Amino acid sequence: MTKKGLKVAFPHMDNVYIIWGSLINALGGEAIIPPYTSKKTLSLGTKHSPEAICLPYKLVLGNFLEAIENGAEMLAMISSPGICRLGEYSHSARNAIKDLGYNVKYFNLDLYKGKFKEIYRFLYETTGCKNPIKIIFAINVAMRKIFVLDRLQNILSYCRARELKVGQAEKAFKNGRKLIFDAKTVKELKKAEKEVTKQIQATPIDENKEILKVDLTGEIFMVLDEFSNQNLEKELGKLGVQTRRSLTIGGWLKDAIIPKIFKNGKTHLERAEEYAKPYLQRDIGGDALESISDIRYSHEQGTDGIIHISPFTCMPEIMSQNIFPVIREDFPIPLLTLVMDEQTGRAGFVTRLEAFVDLMRRRKRQLSAEKF
Repeated sequence: MTKKGLKVAFPHMDNVYIIWGSLINALGGEAIIPPYTSKKTLSLGTKHSPEAICLPYKLVLGNFLEAIENGAEMLAMISSPGICRLGEYSHSARNAIKDLGYNVKYFNLDLYKGKFKEIYRFLYETTGCKNPIKIIFAINVAMRKIFVLDRLQNILSYCRARELKVGQAEKAFKNGRKLIFDAKTVKELKKAEKEVTKQIQATPIDENKEILKVDLTGEIFMVLDEFSNQNLEKELGKLGVQTRRSLTIGGWLKDAIIPKIFKNGKTHLERAEEYAKPYLQRDIGGDALESISDIRYSHEQGTDGIIHISPFTCMPEIMSQNIFPVIREDFPIPLLTLVMDEQTGRAGFVTRLEAFVDLMRRRKRQLSAEKF
């Protein structure tokens, strides 16, 4: 338990719990990790949310309510300025939880208001640790875990599209996440990455299988969170599709947190501002700039297709979708848009994926035949 007697919880979003959970535990705190997002999570969140709010908010609220059931005494949430409703998540969730009669503390982590000062204040309040050297060491290990997980996701995607037994690579990856979570030093983390890589690559695969490559873009929560996107990458893997996430937590870190002196080359956002400029003159919130620019980037990389995924009622992504026909006149790449909410049916979702994969495969074979 922390010095202040608090058990701290934060919402799920892909593997983010590994970063925050291991960071808080490393500094002597106690992280309460909510159960993996499920239909119960969605039901709880939807019940106590405004009807028109986006799906990520409903899942975040559901995560918080389940964390409280598991003993959480403080809830933490990253905030954001600008047009996206993410900036209102903290206030709305805090009010909803208060209205339900729960007496828990809430920490609004505004990383855009003095990044490192805000992180230090958060870690001190949640763990009681004042030692700056210890905090810097723990943050270094936690940030490295983010990039390790991104690299492991790429290996998983490669193997998942080619595996002989469906689900084997995914199982190895999910089992290996505990090794990443438990790593306490950079040395232990490197050893864990090597071991998990070995476990995933042990998956029997068909190297000669005809593979399609697809980029995923859109609203970052929907791109990364497997529950909210209905296991999109897993379904595509079954169809022989290797995916690449255009938006990652590591990419967000480079844009929002890591000082420029430590960056190599252009970040995703810097490239997005350049590529999107002919079609969108300014940031309109969310991940709209990135979504628009990713179409050009994917086309230039020779990718077979791109999938844009967003939550229902997300205004920045709605604006993006209206610009897509214009940019695709210059960069004609197959594009599938998926708009998700709690009412999205699985059968229709899978049928659309299958049709899109068939379209890409026919196009790829046609382009290959035209070369000869």
